[in-house]
Amino acid sequence: MASILSAHEIGEGLPVLIIHGWQMEGRVEELDFEPIFTKTPGLCRIYVDLPGMGTTPANNVKNMDDIYLRLVQFIDSRLGNSRFLVVGSSCGGYLARAIAQKYIEQVDGLLLRVPLIEPKDSMRDLDTFKPLVANEQLMSKISAEDRTLLGSVLVQTPAYLEALKAKYEGVYRPAEKAADNKVLDPIRADPHRYQLSFSLDTQNSKFFAPTLIVCGRQDESVGYRDSARLLELYPRSTYIVLDRGTHALPIDENGLFEALVRDWISRVDEWRGRTDKSEII
Repeated sequence: MASILSAHEIGEGLPVLIIHGWQMEGRVEELDFEPIFTKTPGLCRIYVDLPGMGTTPANNVKNMDDIYLRLVQFIDSRLGNSRFLVVGSSCGGYLARAIAQKYIEQVDGLLLRVPLIEPKDSMRDLDTFKPLVANEQLMSKISAEDRTLLGSVLVQTPAYLEALKAKYEGVYRPAEKAADNKVLDPIRADPHRYQLSFSLDTQNSKFFAPTLIVCGRQDESVGYRDSARLLELYPRSTYIVLDRGTHALPIDENGLFEALVRDWISRVDEWRGRTDKSEII
Protein backbone atom coordinates (compact mmCIF):
# COMPACT_ATOMS: atom_id res chain seq x y z
CA MET A 1 0.00 0.00 0.00
CA ALA A 2 1.30 3.46 -0.88
CA SER A 3 2.46 5.54 2.06
CA ILE A 4 0.57 8.61 3.23
CA LEU A 5 2.19 11.88 2.17
CA SER A 6 4.63 13.55 4.52
CA ALA A 7 3.17 16.76 5.91
CA HIS A 8 4.15 19.60 8.25
CA GLU A 9 1.27 21.04 10.25
CA ILE A 10 1.29 24.46 11.90
CA GLY A 11 -1.46 25.97 14.04
CA GLU A 12 -4.94 24.83 15.01
CA GLY A 13 -8.39 25.36 13.57
CA LEU A 14 -9.84 25.18 10.07
CA PRO A 15 -7.55 22.94 7.97
CA VAL A 16 -5.77 24.55 5.03
CA LEU A 17 -4.25 22.02 2.63
CA ILE A 18 -1.29 23.63 0.85
CA ILE A 19 0.10 21.96 -2.28
CA HIS A 20 3.49 22.90 -3.73
CA GLY A 21 4.67 22.89 -7.32
CA TRP A 22 6.65 20.38 -9.39
CA GLN A 23 10.01 19.32 -7.88
CA MET A 24 9.27 21.52 -4.88
CA GLU A 25 8.23 20.70 -1.29
CA GLY A 26 6.07 22.06 1.49
CA ARG A 27 8.85 24.27 2.87
CA VAL A 28 8.73 26.32 -0.33
CA GLU A 29 5.12 27.25 0.41
CA GLU A 30 5.86 27.94 4.06
CA LEU A 31 8.34 30.65 3.09
CA ASP A 32 5.67 32.81 1.46
CA PHE A 33 2.50 31.84 3.33
CA GLU A 34 3.57 31.50 6.95
CA PRO A 35 4.34 35.22 7.43
CA ILE A 36 0.70 35.80 6.42
CA PHE A 37 -0.99 32.88 8.16
CA THR A 38 0.77 33.52 11.47
CA LYS A 39 -1.23 36.77 11.63
CA THR A 40 -4.48 34.89 11.01
CA PRO A 41 -5.57 32.78 14.00
CA GLY A 42 -7.82 29.77 13.64
CA LEU A 43 -6.12 28.04 10.70
CA CYS A 44 -4.32 24.70 10.74
CA ARG A 45 -1.88 24.85 7.84
CA ILE A 46 -1.04 21.46 6.34
CA TYR A 47 1.99 21.66 4.05
CA VAL A 48 2.21 18.37 2.19
CA ASP A 49 5.14 16.89 0.25
CA LEU A 50 3.93 15.25 -2.96
CA PRO A 51 5.28 11.80 -4.01
CA GLY A 52 8.94 11.91 -4.98
CA MET A 53 9.30 15.40 -3.51
CA GLY A 54 10.44 16.64 -0.12
CA THR A 55 10.44 13.74 2.32
CA THR A 56 7.68 11.70 0.64
CA PRO A 57 8.97 8.66 -1.29
CA ALA A 58 7.88 8.35 -4.90
CA ASN A 59 6.55 4.83 -4.37
CA ASN A 60 6.49 4.19 -8.08
CA VAL A 61 4.10 6.93 -9.19
CA LYS A 62 3.74 6.84 -12.96
CA ASN A 63 1.68 9.91 -13.83
CA MET A 64 -0.30 12.87 -12.54
CA ASP A 65 -3.30 10.67 -11.79
CA ASP A 66 -1.17 8.64 -9.37
CA ILE A 67 -0.05 11.82 -7.60
CA TYR A 68 -3.64 13.07 -7.43
CA LEU A 69 -4.82 9.74 -5.98
CA ARG A 70 -2.14 9.93 -3.27
CA LEU A 71 -3.50 13.36 -2.36
CA VAL A 72 -7.02 11.95 -2.21
CA GLN A 73 -5.79 9.15 0.04
CA PHE A 74 -4.14 11.69 2.33
CA ILE A 75 -7.26 13.86 2.51
CA ASP A 76 -9.55 10.93 3.26
CA SER A 77 -7.19 9.75 5.99
CA ARG A 78 -6.29 13.10 7.57
CA LEU A 79 -9.41 15.23 7.01
CA GLY A 80 -12.25 12.75 6.54
CA ASN A 81 -15.51 14.69 6.25
CA SER A 82 -14.08 17.94 7.67
CA ARG A 83 -14.47 21.20 5.83
CA PHE A 84 -11.18 22.68 4.65
CA LEU A 85 -9.45 25.20 2.37
CA VAL A 86 -7.08 24.40 -0.51
CA VAL A 87 -4.04 26.38 -1.64
CA GLY A 88 -1.94 25.40 -4.65
CA SER A 89 1.05 26.88 -6.47
CA SER A 90 2.01 26.12 -10.08
CA CYS A 91 1.45 22.39 -10.64
CA GLY A 92 0.03 22.34 -7.12
CA GLY A 93 -2.61 24.77 -8.35
CA TYR A 94 -3.59 22.29 -11.05
CA LEU A 95 -3.96 19.58 -8.42
CA ALA A 96 -5.74 21.97 -6.05
CA ARG A 97 -8.42 22.57 -8.68
CA ALA A 98 -8.93 18.81 -8.99
CA ILE A 99 -9.23 18.49 -5.20
CA ALA A 100 -11.74 21.35 -5.02
CA GLN A 101 -13.74 19.67 -7.75
CA LYS A 102 -13.81 16.29 -5.98
CA TYR A 103 -14.48 17.66 -2.49
CA ILE A 104 -16.73 20.52 -3.58
CA GLU A 105 -19.08 20.03 -0.60
CA GLN A 106 -16.19 20.27 1.87
CA VAL A 107 -13.94 22.97 0.38
CA ASP A 108 -14.80 26.47 1.59
CA GLY A 109 -12.10 28.33 -0.31
CA LEU A 110 -9.49 27.94 -3.05
CA LEU A 111 -6.28 29.89 -3.61
CA LEU A 112 -4.30 29.44 -6.82
CA ARG A 113 -0.86 31.02 -7.14
CA VAL A 114 0.67 31.05 -10.65
CA PRO A 115 -1.46 27.99 -11.46
CA LEU A 116 -0.56 25.51 -14.16
CA ILE A 117 -3.45 25.55 -16.64
CA GLU A 118 -2.00 23.85 -19.73
CA PRO A 119 0.03 20.75 -18.80
CA LYS A 120 1.32 20.53 -22.38
CA ASP A 121 4.18 22.99 -22.82
CA SER A 122 3.37 23.48 -26.51
CA MET A 123 -0.14 24.70 -25.64
CA ARG A 124 0.90 27.45 -23.24
CA ASP A 125 0.44 31.09 -24.26
CA LEU A 126 3.77 32.59 -23.17
CA ASP A 127 5.52 35.85 -23.90
CA THR A 128 9.16 36.07 -24.92
CA PHE A 129 11.27 37.01 -21.92
CA LYS A 130 12.52 40.56 -21.73
CA PRO A 131 13.83 42.21 -18.56
CA LEU A 132 11.64 45.01 -17.23
CA VAL A 133 14.61 46.73 -15.63
CA ALA A 134 17.84 45.98 -17.48
CA ASN A 135 21.24 46.61 -15.91
CA GLU A 136 23.98 44.97 -17.94
CA GLN A 137 26.68 46.40 -15.69
CA LEU A 138 25.14 44.79 -12.61
CA MET A 139 24.54 41.47 -14.33
CA SER A 140 28.11 41.35 -15.63
CA LYS A 141 29.37 41.40 -12.04
CA ILE A 142 27.48 38.36 -10.77
CA SER A 143 29.25 35.02 -10.75
CA ALA A 144 28.69 32.37 -13.39
CA GLU A 145 27.31 30.16 -10.62
CA ASP A 146 24.72 32.76 -9.65
CA ARG A 147 23.82 33.37 -13.28
CA THR A 148 23.11 29.65 -13.67
CA LEU A 149 21.19 29.58 -10.40
CA LEU A 150 18.96 32.57 -11.17
CA GLY A 151 18.46 32.21 -14.92
CA SER A 152 16.73 35.16 -16.58
CA VAL A 153 16.32 38.02 -14.10
CA LEU A 154 13.28 40.21 -14.68
CA VAL A 155 14.21 43.17 -12.49
CA GLN A 156 17.95 43.73 -12.53
CA THR A 157 18.45 45.75 -9.37
CA PRO A 158 20.63 44.87 -6.36
CA ALA A 159 17.64 44.48 -4.02
CA TYR A 160 15.69 42.25 -6.41
CA LEU A 161 18.75 40.11 -7.14
CA GLU A 162 19.37 39.66 -3.43
CA ALA A 163 15.75 38.65 -2.74
CA LEU A 164 15.66 36.28 -5.70
CA LYS A 165 18.94 34.63 -4.75
CA ALA A 166 17.79 34.18 -1.15
CA LYS A 167 14.65 32.39 -2.35
CA TYR A 168 16.57 30.11 -4.71
CA GLU A 169 19.23 29.24 -2.15
CA GLY A 170 16.78 29.03 0.75
CA VAL A 171 14.05 26.81 -0.69
CA TYR A 172 14.11 26.23 -4.46
CA ARG A 173 17.51 24.62 -4.83
CA PRO A 174 17.20 22.38 -1.71
CA ALA A 175 13.80 21.19 -2.95
CA GLU A 176 15.16 20.39 -6.41
CA LYS A 177 18.03 18.42 -4.87
CA ALA A 178 15.63 16.43 -2.67
CA ALA A 179 13.32 15.50 -5.56
CA ASP A 180 13.43 11.97 -6.95
CA ASN A 181 14.07 12.99 -10.53
CA LYS A 182 14.54 9.43 -11.77
CA VAL A 183 10.81 9.02 -11.19
CA LEU A 184 9.66 12.58 -11.83
CA ASP A 185 11.53 13.45 -15.03
CA PRO A 186 9.83 10.80 -17.21
CA ILE A 187 6.43 12.06 -16.00
CA ARG A 188 7.31 15.68 -16.74
CA ALA A 189 8.72 14.80 -20.17
CA ASP A 190 5.54 13.02 -21.30
CA PRO A 191 2.58 15.38 -21.97
CA HIS A 192 0.13 12.52 -21.44
CA ARG A 193 1.57 11.47 -18.10
CA TYR A 194 1.91 15.08 -16.87
CA GLN A 195 -1.82 15.77 -17.15
CA LEU A 196 -4.86 14.40 -15.35
CA SER A 197 -7.07 11.98 -17.26
CA PHE A 198 -10.17 14.05 -16.53
CA SER A 199 -11.06 17.63 -17.42
CA LEU A 200 -11.17 20.52 -14.95
CA ASP A 201 -12.73 22.96 -17.44
CA THR A 202 -16.32 21.76 -17.82
CA GLN A 203 -19.25 23.95 -16.83
CA ASN A 204 -20.25 21.16 -14.44
CA SER A 205 -17.01 21.89 -12.59
CA LYS A 206 -18.03 25.37 -11.42
CA PHE A 207 -16.82 26.10 -7.91
CA PHE A 208 -18.72 28.74 -5.94
CA ALA A 209 -16.68 29.23 -2.77
CA PRO A 210 -14.34 32.27 -2.53
CA THR A 211 -11.36 31.85 -4.83
CA LEU A 212 -8.18 33.86 -5.30
CA ILE A 213 -6.16 33.49 -8.51
CA VAL A 214 -2.80 35.28 -8.56
CA CYS A 215 -0.82 35.26 -11.81
CA GLY A 216 2.41 36.92 -12.90
CA ARG A 217 2.29 39.05 -16.03
CA GLN A 218 5.90 38.11 -16.74
CA ASP A 219 5.49 34.45 -15.72
CA GLU A 220 7.93 32.63 -17.98
CA SER A 221 6.66 29.15 -17.09
CA VAL A 222 2.84 29.08 -17.26
CA GLY A 223 2.06 32.63 -18.39
CA TYR A 224 -1.18 34.34 -17.41
CA ARG A 225 -3.54 34.43 -20.39
CA ASP A 226 -4.48 30.74 -20.18
CA SER A 227 -5.79 31.27 -16.65
CA ALA A 228 -8.31 33.93 -17.71
CA ARG A 229 -10.84 31.22 -18.52
CA LEU A 230 -10.99 30.35 -14.82
CA LEU A 231 -13.16 33.43 -14.27
CA GLU A 232 -16.15 31.57 -15.72
CA LEU A 233 -15.51 28.43 -13.68
CA TYR A 234 -15.06 30.27 -10.37
CA PRO A 235 -17.89 32.83 -10.05
CA ARG A 236 -16.64 34.03 -6.63
CA SER A 237 -13.07 34.57 -7.76
CA THR A 238 -10.70 37.49 -7.45
CA TYR A 239 -8.41 37.27 -10.46
CA ILE A 240 -5.28 39.38 -10.54
CA VAL A 241 -2.29 39.58 -12.85
CA LEU A 242 0.68 41.21 -11.13
CA ASP A 243 3.10 43.33 -13.09
CA ARG A 244 6.70 42.44 -12.18
CA GLY A 245 5.33 39.01 -11.35
CA THR A 246 7.27 35.92 -12.44
CA HIS A 247 6.61 32.25 -11.69
CA ALA A 248 8.52 32.82 -8.44
CA LEU A 249 6.23 35.55 -7.13
CA PRO A 250 6.29 37.12 -4.64
CA ILE A 251 9.88 38.34 -4.78
CA ASP A 252 9.66 41.97 -3.73
CA GLU A 253 5.88 42.52 -3.71
CA ASN A 254 5.12 40.82 -0.38
CA GLY A 255 2.84 43.59 0.85
CA LEU A 256 0.46 43.27 -2.08
CA PHE A 257 0.51 39.48 -2.01
CA GLU A 258 -0.27 39.50 1.70
CA ALA A 259 -3.16 41.92 1.22
CA LEU A 260 -4.67 39.65 -1.43
CA VAL A 261 -4.37 36.54 0.73
CA ARG A 262 -5.83 38.28 3.77
CA ASP A 263 -8.75 39.54 1.67
CA TRP A 264 -9.36 35.97 0.50
CA ILE A 265 -9.39 34.73 4.10
CA SER A 266 -11.91 37.40 5.06
CA ARG A 267 -14.17 36.36 2.16
CA VAL A 268 -13.86 32.73 3.26
CA ASP A 269 -14.90 33.73 6.79
CA GLU A 270 -17.94 35.52 5.37
CA TRP A 271 -18.82 32.50 3.23
CA ARG A 272 -18.51 30.12 6.16
CA GLY A 273 -20.72 32.40 8.23
CA ARG A 274 -23.67 31.86 5.91
CA THR A 275 -26.07 29.29 7.30
CA ASP A 276 -27.81 28.67 3.96
CA LYS A 277 -25.65 28.29 0.88
CA SER A 278 -28.49 26.94 -1.23
CA GLU A 279 -29.24 30.46 -2.49
CA ILE A 280 -25.75 30.82 -3.96
CA ILE A 281 -25.81 30.15 -7.70
